[in-house]
Amino acid sequence: MVTTSNRILDDIARLATDAAGAAQGVRREVETVVKTQIERLLRDLDVVTREEFEAVREMAILAREENEKLAARLAALELKDEGGRP
Repeated sequence: MVTTSNRILDDIARLATDAAGAAQGVRREVETVVKTQIERLLRDLDVVTREEFEAVREMAILAREENEKLAARLAALELKDEGGRP
């Protein structure tokens, strides 16, 4: 009787372990499918990647700095031009 009881408990434990392993496999598969679908949706919506965003952000920073330098240079030239007029 004790051996039969232990065997039943072992079978139940094995089934629970197998079920947990199967659930983990399903979870990983669902995560992969969801990730793939989200990536496709973002691509279809033409959403930029983080790398593309950072590249354009850096370009904007450099353009702003260049603009500020040119504005300062223009202001200096205008002052110089105004000083030379009669």
